[in-house]
Amino acid sequence: MPETSRLICLSFTLLTMVGASGCKQAASDQHPLTPVRTSEVQLRDTGTANTYSANIQPYAQVDLSFKSSGYIVSIQQVRGADGHIRNVDIGDRAKKGTVLATVQEDEFKEKLSQAKAQLARAQSDYERANLAFGRTSALYSADAVTKPDYDNANAQLQSTQASIDSAKASVTEATIALDYCQLRVPFDSWVLKRSVDVGSLVGPATNGFSLADTRSVKVVFGVPDTMISRIKLGSHQSVSIDAVPGKFEGRVTAISPAADPKSRVYSVEVTLPNPSNRLKSGMIASIAIGGQESQRRVLVVPLSAVVRSPNDAKSFAVFVVDNADNGDVVRVRSRDVTLGDAYGNVIAVLNGVGPGERVVTSGATMIRNGDQVRVIP
Repeated sequence: MPETSRLICLSFTLLTMVGASGCKQAASDQHPLTPVRTSEVQLRDTGTANTYSANIQPYAQVDLSFKSSGYIVSIQQVRGADGHIRNVDIGDRAKKGTVLATVQEDEFKEKLSQAKAQLARAQSDYERANLAFGRTSALYSADAVTKPDYDNANAQLQSTQASIDSAKASVTEATIALDYCQLRVPFDSWVLKRSVDVGSLVGPATNGFSLADTRSVKVVFGVPDTMISRIKLGSHQSVSIDAVPGKFEGRVTAISPAADPKSRVYSVEVTLPNPSNRLKSGMIASIAIGGQESQRRVLVVPLSAVVRSPNDAKSFAVFVVDNADNGDVVRVRSRDVTLGDAYGNVIAVLNGVGPGERVVTSGATMIRNGDQVRVIP
């Protein structure tokens, strides 16, 4: 092959290799699409009132504990939903005075019998001493006995009277100890927890049951110092509960005199009547303080959707999804917005977006106007 032809072939080969290398470089320069999450622009009811989240608590709740030691020999029996008799347990109604559990009483009955026998002996000794003192007193009046004899009879009478008082105290103590063998319900309530069973060994302060009185409930929430002056003790307060439809009316029954040192809010308590037991402990409630609960509707977007405007560093913008694109791969456009008030984790947008449009909420700081992105769930 002539030298010229060989050089042409070599040059063509080199150009082909360079071209292929350039294609590979161009392919490697294509970055993967940025993953983002989006949310729809929504309308929200707002007003002059501040809404606070509250927690419903029982009006009264106690841990019912034993005072006498021993083995549990019986537990209150109730009829279950299936018709069978069973031990009282979580969710059962307990009326005031009901005996929920009984500790073995034999030892305490024996102590009571001993105390009563001691009292009977003391009373018998007192009667003999009283008769002796009467005779001695009559003889002393007739100068038939000496003053020391009279004093001894009087001292014996006083001693037997003291023995009676001590024996009575022992009987009372033994009676109370025997009565404490029965664990009684202090008020109409619901059983929240049962911690013992027949055969359990209990002692003083052993928790047997947890009870709650929910004929009324307390709605407890915290407010900052800027709002505490708007809440008055005894004032009527409307309460909304997510799990139960309708409005509930109660009264402010307690306001904390000092703020919590950690949260810096004041605890406020609203008491609601609950005769039908619709309101359960642990439910979440909402309370509006300081104005109209619902006055107007505004457009809101999540706070995470707001970024600095690329056109003006002092303004704000959001990335709006271009609806012309289909599927998970979409194009986004930066749009300047005017912001309003914040409501928790969302903020009002006065202009720049419309209801139903979708904005980028996650990954907005990593994209630019006109970028294609991949929407992830």
